[in-house]
Amino acid sequence: MKILCLNGWGGRLHDALAAYVAAEDPDVLCLQEVVHTPATGRDWLTYRDGDHVLPQRANFFADVSAVLPGHVATFCPAARGVLYDGDDPVPSYWGLATFVRSSLPIVGQAQGFVHKDYGADGYGEHPRSRIAHAVRIHGGTAEGIVTIAHMHGLRDLAGKMDTPERAAQAHRLAELVRFVAGKDDPVVVCGDFNVEPESETFRILAGLGLADLVTASGSDGTRTSHYGKPGRFADYMLVNEKVRVRRFEVVAMPEVSDHRPIVLEI
Repeated sequence: MKILCLNGWGGRLHDALAAYVAAEDPDVLCLQEVVHTPATGRDWLTYRDGDHVLPQRANFFADVSAVLPGHVATFCPAARGVLYDGDDPVPSYWGLATFVRSSLPIVGQAQGFVHKDYGADGYGEHPRSRIAHAVRIHGGTAEGIVTIAHMHGLRDLAGKMDTPERAAQAHRLAELVRFVAGKDDPVVVCGDFNVEPESETFRILAGLGLADLVTASGSDGTRTSHYGKPGRFADYMLVNEKVRVRRFEVVAMPEVSDHRPIVLEI
């Protein structure tokens, strides 16, 4: 089973990302920063947050679904806000998505907020609502059942340091995993956590028997050349001792986002 985790950056590098995902053809894709705007037929809209202006692939969720037609696609919205078509506001949903190959039955799943709650009337003030999704998948006789969860951790404008909100976020993620996973399941937890490698988050998740593969692999970071700020780590992938790792890679090239893809084969 191949698992791919990626912050898609709202589809800003859509063509490169779509080609990469199609070529990798993962069994499970855990994708963060997903835009879903059924109210428009436009390819691109604009996100505005003060001086922060970013082009967004208007129907990024549908775009990736089309690249993976043999997968069950689940969109988990964190908030409904506004993107812009020129000066015209367009209601748009923002969150994360999970894509599971249709031949792999999903025997359990749950989504839940790890920070705040659903924002129905705008994206809100920072740090904004954040969500997680967990699926329990039967991978066939040889692979058995595996639980895979991912989240997009809160963004604090002050930085990626530990805060009470980030600790609470980690505890909520752990609760979601406990709810979905069987007691003997191999467990994979991944996502853009928005924390540093020494964060308390990892001590909390260690309570589930989870250890991070990104830092253990000696990776120099999970950001690409499109990210110009200091701090090269944001994305992680953790496994428990029941996961048999066949291949693990933090993919430096091609660059398909301001985050690097993380690939795990088990």
